Amino acid sequence: MSSPESRKTVEATVRRVPRYGVFMGIGVVLGVIAAGVLTMVGTYEPSEVLAVVYPPGQVFGFALLWTAPIGLALGGLAAIILERVAKRHDRVVQVDRETIIESD
Repeated sequence: MSSPESRKTVEATVRRVPRYGVFMGIGVVLGVIAAGVLTMVGTYEPSEVLAVVYPPGQVFGFALLWTAPIGLALGGLAAIILERVAKRHDRVVQVDRETIIESD
């Protein structure tokens, strides 16, 4: 059994907002790709000071420690910038608001 409905017209702001997680995730993926590229173009000659040769897997890990957080930060920054740009295109629309109260 439904009680009487109340209906009124109100203003609402509509705007598009980027999903931060998606942008940050894309940034991390690009950071992983950048670490892979840096690993591939690196040279694996013995160090003159320590006479140590780092294997490609270790170089990739060290590069990943820098490139993944940088990609994460740049993806978040891109999302913030896009949100600021989208804020300029806000629209105010008229919507019907209904309140339905059901009694048991």
